[in-house]
Amino acid sequence: MSERISITALGPYIGAQVSGLDLTKPLSDNQFEQLYHALLRHQVLFLREQALTPQQQRGLALRFGDLHIHPVYPHAEGVEEIIVLDTHNDNPPDNDNWHTDVTFIRTPPAGAILAAKQLPETGGDTLWTSGIAAFEALSAPVQRLLSGLQAEHDFRKSFPEWKHQACEDEHQRWLLAVEKNPPLLHPVVRTHPVSGRQALFVNEGFTTRIVDVTQKESDALLGFLFAHITKPEFQVRWRWQENDVAIWDNRVTQHYANADYLPQRRIMHRATILGDTPFYRG
Repeated sequence: MSERISITALGPYIGAQVSGLDLTKPLSDNQFEQLYHALLRHQVLFLREQALTPQQQRGLALRFGDLHIHPVYPHAEGVEEIIVLDTHNDNPPDNDNWHTDVTFIRTPPAGAILAAKQLPETGGDTLWTSGIAAFEALSAPVQRLLSGLQAEHDFRKSFPEWKHQACEDEHQRWLLAVEKNPPLLHPVVRTHPVSGRQALFVNEGFTTRIVDVTQKESDALLGFLFAHITKPEFQVRWRWQENDVAIWDNRVTQHYANADYLPQRRIMHRATILGDTPFYRG
């Protein structure tokens, strides 16, 4: 029986839909290799009708690498590696900005797997944008300027204290997370450790400033880059159906979860795959 999976590109730069796989069952080495290489090429993959349990989702994610346990978000019962993103009127979404997940740690995630569990009647789409396409669209002089710079990433930019003071236990978790995750530096342009391609690696969610330049220069550069990377040409948009799964390369993408569905409820499960220390190699 053929193990060839079907991969349909959704745009010239980013995004593909995968069919011919049942993620609820263990993948053969051949199937996983096809999935992995499709991910490197298309940066985000989408699969329909994948009713994953948290345990199955964790097992799939472990094929890609070790998993991150988030310091603040709640997790699925008995499966601490699976974050539960349950948003509604009493817990409004905080991911309706362009961001790359967990860049506030020394080894930001290599990837993530997101599963749709409960959806609003309409709305709640997620968009991804390609840091590779955004970098390659810049002029050569600007590419050279950015390639020598570093930027600070801070946990507190997306997780400010005021959002985590509802109860003492939550506030204590936040204080511990801040203590364990001080601001740190990553290159503004990172080299993909497998493909060798260059990508912009600053994001509105966690990047606070570019170092070794003045504050005005930093503000101007970041303002330009945050706007540049959100150009529609570099994006793919996914309209979720229940039990859809998205897998993305977190090293070279950003994403934005539309918060247009309140007061309806949206529940997503995410596994986050640890990566390596970002670097730039010209």
